Amino acid sequence: MLGTVDGKANRSDRGNGMSETYALDRAAANATGTAPGGGEATRSRGGRLVSLDAYRGFIMTMLAASGFGIHRFASLPEDAPVWESQSRVFWEQLGFYFEHPDWSSRFGLTGVSFWDLIQPAFMFMVGVAMPFSYARREATGQNRWRRLAHALRRAIVLVLLGVFLYSQGSERTNWIFPNVLAQIGLGYFFAYLLLGRRQWVQWSALGGILIGYGLFVAQYAPPEGYDFAAVNASADRGEVYTGKFAPWSKNGNAAHAFDVWFLNLLRNPSDEDLAAVGATRDAESWAPDLVRQWFFDNPQAFAFNSGGYQTLNFIPSIGTTLLGILCGQLLLMRRKPWRTAGILLGWAAGCLVLGLLADEFFCPIVKRIWTPSWVLFSGAYVISLLAAFYVLFDIFPLRKLAFPLTVVGMNSIAIYLMGQLIGGWTKSKVVSIHLTGVLQTLFGADALADDMYGRLIMPTATFIVFWLMLYWMHRQRYYVRI
Repeated sequence: MLGTVDGKANRSDRGNGMSETYALDRAAANATGTAPGGGEATRSRGGRLVSLDAYRGFIMTMLAASGFGIHRFASLPEDAPVWESQSRVFWEQLGFYFEHPDWSSRFGLTGVSFWDLIQPAFMFMVGVAMPFSYARREATGQNRWRRLAHALRRAIVLVLLGVFLYSQGSERTNWIFPNVLAQIGLGYFFAYLLLGRRQWVQWSALGGILIGYGLFVAQYAPPEGYDFAAVNASADRGEVYTGKFAPWSKNGNAAHAFDVWFLNLLRNPSDEDLAAVGATRDAESWAPDLVRQWFFDNPQAFAFNSGGYQTLNFIPSIGTTLLGILCGQLLLMRRKPWRTAGILLGWAAGCLVLGLLADEFFCPIVKRIWTPSWVLFSGAYVISLLAAFYVLFDIFPLRKLAFPLTVVGMNSIAIYLMGQLIGGWTKSKVVSIHLTGVLQTLFGADALADDMYGRLIMPTATFIVFWLMLYWMHRQRYYVRI
């Protein structure tokens, strides 16, 4: 999934439709002494695991299309003319699943917002791809130290790319790390160190990470009289806990306190601004003045993240990536297909039960601060989704239906960057200028209005433009890797 920018591949590969996943699969098979495509119905013709590309493509499609505008459409006021022909109740119910809840990520017994699962699925798929990627590197002759260096370089690039994307619109580099790429990068190298270990070691590491982080947060208590309203936290929205879960409140937890200290080391605010957010300049000399002037001269003190997201989220999220590694290793073992699907569903059921127990006795299920219970709870969903894609596209004869998704999944970094960097430009300079006539012919002269169907049609049309660009790249064998 991740890598440097590839040029045009050998043209001999174009006719047989070989993708990166097939290349990984073939090389991994060589590395394990198994012939490509040699697992009954576990591989499509040519040995490619279609489910991996399709899963990535599905998640990146949702991200790049901004959920096809469903939440924004459902948020139209009651007097919008579109509700004369549409059920507002239906769209409000659907729209809930395309937005992050205020704080707690669980409703009912096992309910969850689909939008909360996007980032866990992204990080999980990074883990699933890792056994294939590094088996290929080993099979092509890379020694242990080269693979280790590659993992470290990839982690650094992902963090820097995440900071770059988060700094768009800022006057200075904004050294803050809640962006999904930065979170993946911060945990990637540590996850890599667990790759290829014995399965009991990996499961033990998963438990150790979740329990250790949970105990670290649980020992923290905010100062007496702490003003939650000043950090955009409200008890009315369920963001401030009392009792045993109090340490997991929004912007009143150990990870928030760490960010107030750490992120202000990467800035250059005045002493007065630092004092206002409860930070000090006790580590002023950590970097030479010239380095601070070049890279860390943001004059605005960090006070809090309005959404409650924290840098240290990357620690429990290593657990999400590790679940992906475990599933990737399972797929690489080439068991009988239905047995593989059954094991995946068994692991999902185990994660669900453990997540619900953790939510009851250990910590609440909150995606925004990636609580250990959230790792397990969301893990149940993302593993189940992988099992579903595996059954549909690698066991059942439905692979051709996955093609639109695989085009996206094979260039997931490219589509992510498109959505982050040129989404607005594509909508205003391509769709609005060149495609308005086509869209009005298809959907009606007034359909593109903001209070009609514009909030659905415009992001969908923008994504179609992206997909056509990716299809051209696919045909030319251009893939963006790190």
